Amino acid sequence: MKHFAVFLPMKDEEKSNQYRPEHLKFIEKMHAEGIVPLYGRFTDGDGGLIIYKARDLDEAITFVKQDPYVDHGARGFEIHEWDINRNL
Repeated sequence: MKHFAVFLPMKDEEKSNQYRPEHLKFIEKMHAEGIVPLYGRFTDGDGGLIIYKARDLDEAITFVKQDPYVDHGARGFEIHEWDINRNL
């Protein structure tokens, strides 16, 4: 499995507040399934970072687009394959 770092920059603060409970439920489910080993928000309020495990970029993007934040336009996303030195 590969790792992907996904940044979720703020697009719409009102929508972000509205969809936060759904987003957290989604991320916690993905974490329980082992797909998201790490996640958290930036303390400056400018979004967050999620680490996904996926076979390839296409699968990672599929996961990201299921996030209610992204699906409802509250957050954008920037995704990068991450070659980490130590397995999570």
